[in-house]
Amino acid sequence: MRELVYYIATSLDGYIASPDGAFDAFLMEGDHMEELIRRYSDTIPTHVAERFGIEPAGDVFSTVVMGWNTYAVGLEEGVTSPYRHLEQVVFSRGHEGEGERLTVTDEPPVDVVRRLKREEGAGIWLCGGGNLATQLIDEIDRLVLKCNPVLFGAGIPLFDRGRYAPGLFDLVRSTAFESGVVVSEYARRA
Repeated sequence: MRELVYYIATSLDGYIASPDGAFDAFLMEGDHMEELIRRYSDTIPTHVAERFGIEPAGDVFSTVVMGWNTYAVGLEEGVTSPYRHLEQVVFSRGHEGEGERLTVTDEPPVDVVRRLKREEGAGIWLCGGGNLATQLIDEIDRLVLKCNPVLFGAGIPLFDRGRYAPGLFDLVRSTAFESGVVVSEYARRA
């Protein structure tokens, strides 16, 4: 069965974006980037990977799921299919979208993810946002948190506060980089 992996950048105080939805305070340069590109090339937007000559490996993720606000970041730049090397599922109750390998759905996220888990393929990447992650919290098999040495003070939280039951995850690995970024991977405790 495929795993749902919440692979996301976060601030020290647990936010995945600032109050206005920006995430440009996260470090995009530094010694952590080489490792992230090597291990998670599937998470690089297709147009960015092409620009830098990076070939997504396709062995970690074959599907990406995201909420509308996460998807809409690319729309501002004219990108309608940000991860066309992956099957893309966008959850929205009020928007429509069209793009290569893109599905916009108003189906309950838990139902869609459970169906995707039963299909063949590599992992399923939950790339955001916090509200969708909260809805899918019981389906998340792994967390990969790229903790950046910044504080936002407010913003979009990793998970919506207080809207889920406590759960335990075990640390699989953690790597601290000179840039100050710490990448930690957790697996859901059985």
